[in-house]
Amino acid sequence: MRRVAIFLAALFCTTFCFAQYRTPDYRELGYSETGRALREHVGYLASAALEGRAAGSEGELEAADYVREVLGAYGVELLSGPDGDVFGIKRDNGDTLVSRNVIGVIEGYDKSLRDRYIVIGARLDNIGTRTITIDGQPYTRIYNGANGNASGVAMMLELARLLKTNSLMLKRSVVFVAFGASLESQIGSWYFLNRSFPAADRIDAMINLDVLGRGQGFYAYTGSNADMNRILNRVNSTLQPVKPEITAAEPLDSDHRMFYASEIPSVLFTTGTYPEFGTDRDTPSILQYDDMERELEYLYNFSMELVNGAAPAFRPEEGASAPAGTVGAIPYYECDIPPTFLGSTDPKVFLEKWVYAYLKYPNEAVRNGIQGRVLVDFVIDEKGRVKDVKVLRGVDPLLDAEAVKVVAASPDWKPARLQGKKVRSEMSLYVEFKLERKKNR
Repeated sequence: MRRVAIFLAALFCTTFCFAQYRTPDYRELGYSETGRALREHVGYLASAALEGRAAGSEGELEAADYVREVLGAYGVELLSGPDGDVFGIKRDNGDTLVSRNVIGVIEGYDKSLRDRYIVIGARLDNIGTRTITIDGQPYTRIYNGANGNASGVAMMLELARLLKTNSLMLKRSVVFVAFGASLESQIGSWYFLNRSFPAADRIDAMINLDVLGRGQGFYAYTGSNADMNRILNRVNSTLQPVKPEITAAEPLDSDHRMFYASEIPSVLFTTGTYPEFGTDRDTPSILQYDDMERELEYLYNFSMELVNGAAPAFRPEEGASAPAGTVGAIPYYECDIPPTFLGSTDPKVFLEKWVYAYLKYPNEAVRNGIQGRVLVDFVIDEKGRVKDVKVLRGVDPLLDAEAVKVVAASPDWKPARLQGKKVRSEMSLYVEFKLERKKNR
């Protein structure tokens, strides 16, 4: 009998106690809340107790239970039952491998879009165990799969938490799926699309998270879908902690392929393969958790863009969904020397030293509980003056107007340079309006 105890701890982090696994106290080690959560998720999913989570194994079932418990604790509505969404795979020897998906959903608020879906998925299973013989003695090796793919599942769980926290800002509904038996030719994602999810024809896009804890970079693969690439470039043009490289070469064979086969625009986020990939050395200690936190912030921002923006087409028409830009202005990240504010080329300095220093939260917005992030676009001309301030993605007229007002009142910058010449440069930034929660007395 599986023994699982779950409780919420330290604001939003969950701690799980299992009979065969005990997580360290990451609070004593000084990690952030998100960092602790990522470590705990990976620590359990890649523990020796789960024996590598092979498809159809007891370890994969334990992992599915864990995902279900965490999604439930984070307030995500579960679409699969207490045993998960179970399916069987007939083997050549006549046996049936039994696996399962775990599915949750956050409903969008927009009446015209909440019946449209963005799917965020991650592979649940891994290789399992292998027995080798050394000097006549059998030895069992566990392929823990910390990066492949406990990292992706951990990122999906924390992304679910972030999106649930801000669910009032989601126009479309978001479906989270931990895919079982992914290494068995992506059977779990095939079952989800063809047998399980009744609204598969209303999925606008899919985000696949696979191998995200260690590698040589951070990559996004879209199958060269022009609309998805435009969305990526639009998010990349804003202030982000890390930005993925859009790659035309597929880094991994994973569940996005089933969505692509169903003509659903898809993007795989991954850090790529690494020396420990597919070996018994793929343990929690090798993961780069600080990098994962930065990637998580990017994934949240990208997800918000996808959930609230125009739906990408699988076969975009030429010129369709072209990004809104300003004629004659160079994106700041393409300049040889970016525009400079108070001696810094980091846009964060502009936000901290000017925007948030002078931003006034409209009283009516406070009374009505209106909050969110306004995406503002503007040009810094050859003389360093801020021009053409506009809202690319608004929240509410009150917040939109205040964001534009503060940015437009900016002091002069030092203009950008390209090939030694001063040029007009274009920048997009999120201006965040966030209400503080009242403390209980």
